[in-house]
Parts: sequence; C-alpha cells; structure tokens
Amino acid sequence: MQVSPPNQLTIVRILLTPVFLGFLFVNHLTYNQLALPVFIVASLTDWYDGWVARKWGFVSRWGKFLDPLADKILTSAAFISFIHLDFAPAWMVWIIVVRDLLITLLRSLAEYKGKPVVTSGPARTKTFSQFVVIYYVLILYTLRITPSIHQQYRSPIDFLLNHDLLYALMLVVTAFTTWTGVAYLVNNRKTLVELYESVVRAAQPH
Repeated sequence: MQVSPPNQLTIVRILLTPVFLGFLFVNHLTYNQLALPVFIVASLTDWYDGWVARKWGFVSRWGKFLDPLADKILTSAAFISFIHLDFAPAWMVWIIVVRDLLITLLRSLAEYKGKPVVTSGPARTKTFSQFVVIYYVLILYTLRITPSIHQQYRSPIDFLLNHDLLYALMLVVTAFTTWTGVAYLVNNRKTLVELYESVVRAAQPH
C-alpha cells in the first residue's frame, strides 16, 4: 500500500515523539537542548501535512484517522514528561491525556466510518492553549539548562517556572480540556450511539 505524502509526514511526527523524549531525558546537555527543536519540527509537520493534503487532494479516511491521533501522541508525551520534570501534577496530566486520547479515538473512528462529527471552536482553542503551555515550559526549561543564559537571566526564568504559576496554568488547561471533552460527548451523542451500535453489530458472529 502506497502511503501519501501527508500520511508520511504524520508518521514522521509519531516517530519524532520518542526522539523528543529521548533527547529530553538523556544525560547529555546538548541533546537536552535539542529536544525543543525536535518538538518544533514535529509540531510543524502537523500544519504542513494538512496543507499538503488540502492543496494536492490527498485527503483520505486513513489520514483523518491517523493525523489527530499523531497530534495527541506528541502532546501527551510532552505533558507526561512534565510530570517527571516536576512541572505539572500527575493528576492534571492524566486527565488531559486520557480525555484527549479517548475523544480523538472516538472522533477518528467516527470519521473513518463516515459518520458526522461536530468539532467546536472551543475545542480548537483548547488545542492551541495546550501547545502554548507546552512551548512555554519547554522554552523556559531549555533556557534554564543553558548555563550562559540561566546565569544572566536566572531571576525571570526561575520566576516564570515557579511551581505556583505552572500549577495555575495547568489547572486552566485541565479545566478547559475537560469541559470541551464533555461538550464533545454531548454534541455528538447521537453519532456516538450509532457508532457504538455499528461496532456491536460488527462484533457479533455471523
């Protein structure tokens, strides 16, 4: 089976996720600093594969399934890494991760089966807010681990990475993510019921 260029970029995004995590946690400063550029490149493939798909007509059911899943794999990896870096409480992160993966799988499966799905403006804003927080933390973390920069700007960097401030930011994102998840289930309840019934029928022996 030939994989279209947009889907190739999506697969690259998935493959870059463990590279990002490996660079972030390996015991080597240069690789730690490179984790941010890797994340940026992975994020840019999301925009670029969508642009290529629309411009050249490569939109496919497989792409609709895989693309949002790749996004959530990347963002979930970043949020989980924040637990180990002590930048975010585990309970907030797991609420975000479970909500995003669950809704994305439901949405992707529904679209793959050709069922209508309602995606609201707040849901897109939620995704944007998540990336803002991820970039905020990763940029400041990279600045903090760079000795020459941290020595010169220690006070503002440490203030912006203050636990209370990070807690407040994560709390807002967690609440917003949860609310949009509930709204998605409510707005698409009819489609989800139809999807459930189709899955049950497919699972029954013939």
